[in-house]
Amino acid sequence: MAGKITNILNLEIPAGKAQPSPPLGPMLGANGVNIWQFIKEFNEKTMDHMKQFAGVDVKVKATLTIYADRSFDLKIGSPVTSNLILWKLKLPKWSGEPNKTKIGKLTRKDLEEIAELKKGDMNTDDLEAMIKAIAGTAKNMGVDIEK
Repeated sequence: MAGKITNILNLEIPAGKAQPSPPLGPMLGANGVNIWQFIKEFNEKTMDHMKQFAGVDVKVKATLTIYADRSFDLKIGSPVTSNLILWKLKLPKWSGEPNKTKIGKLTRKDLEEIAELKKGDMNTDDLEAMIKAIAGTAKNMGVDIEK
């Protein structure tokens, strides 16, 4: 890609399901991005995520760097932590009242598997710190952690 960077967008979009409808389409259009080119590239790059996490609409983090010549660079990250937790539990959504209504339990092994998938996208390389962060997200969703 060439030229000066005009904007960097951090997006969370369901894997393989980018569409030109709001809010994505208008946001891309306002930044001068060719919407159809972005959708095609994003959906192609995230098809494997969609297959791997079948049964859950897994949102994937993506960083879109937009240049002055209207070209862009798309970097696909890992799935969103809350979606990985739901995938592990085989559930469609989390608890509306996490302190009262529990939706399931995760083991340390489950947390380690999620941490492995998130490696590189978290702000630490320390496995214990990653597990603690994922466990915190799980607790906020109404998930108990087995010791």
